[in-house]
Amino acid sequence: MESIGVLMACPMNSYLEHELEKRFNLFRFWTVPEKSAFLATNKNSIRAVVGNSSAGADAELIEALPKLEIVASFSVGLDKIDLAKCKEKGIRVTNTPDVLTDDVADLAIGLMLAVLRKLCESDRYVRSGKWKKGDYKLTTKFTGKRVGIIGLGRIGMAVAKRAEAFSCPISYYSRTEKPEIKYKYYPSVVELAANCDILVVACLLTEETLHIVNREVIDALGPKGVVINVGRGPHVDEPELVSALVERRLGGAGLDVFEHEPEVPEELFGLDNVVLLPHVGSATVETRQAMADLVIGNLEAHFLNKPLLTPVV
Repeated sequence: MESIGVLMACPMNSYLEHELEKRFNLFRFWTVPEKSAFLATNKNSIRAVVGNSSAGADAELIEALPKLEIVASFSVGLDKIDLAKCKEKGIRVTNTPDVLTDDVADLAIGLMLAVLRKLCESDRYVRSGKWKKGDYKLTTKFTGKRVGIIGLGRIGMAVAKRAEAFSCPISYYSRTEKPEIKYKYYPSVVELAANCDILVVACLLTEETLHIVNREVIDALGPKGVVINVGRGPHVDEPELVSALVERRLGGAGLDVFEHEPEVPEELFGLDNVVLLPHVGSATVETRQAMADLVIGNLEAHFLNKPLLTPVV
């Protein structure tokens, strides 16, 4: 397989990069200054693209690679891949589901606790020496809070199970009601937001879910409500979220993702009701290695004419 050209769209994981280089003829796209010239020169040797949540395979890249056979995503989300174009050209697509579910769900619960109990702010309070001048202010209880989840897929279900351990009533919104699920279903995100204390975004990013959390949803959640986003930044109308937090029309937010990463609205930096993370939902050593192994496994299966491990297209 050493002769098979694999294009890695951006830097994502050193273990994955090393394993790809051992097995394939690896091209690092982010190191190429003249991308169009590079593609013209290597278009007949590149048969696979490896992408992630930051860079994948859009229509332009797919059209530039006539020998492309498979796009393997080092991520669950597929919003950086033109799936319609892949289907049209018979290009296979894989992602890395399941292996990152636990980490993302763990982080969602961590963000809930961090926002409500003000863990980051409390940490700064101790480090700055302010504790010597008086106790920190009272915070908000997490146990028993009503948790509403947008998207009850693998990650949404894992969040629900964890929140249940904190005696949290669970409700959800998804494209269709899931009759086999015992949780309360709401047919709109606004209704879900009006009936929960914590709104968790855990769905895939599609045209339908772009800005699914907008001003109407935020207002329904209200000044004591909290938004937790472990999905994608564009799920939330960021300017509306920022203004709601600044004006205290929304109680708080725990954000692992942002609309224009790595850019983060500076208005959030001075707020004590927000916890900000640099898109680290699946960023543990164990999970990133499992994700990398899944990418490698899918590529090897494809080029050995075996069934793909996690096919999407």
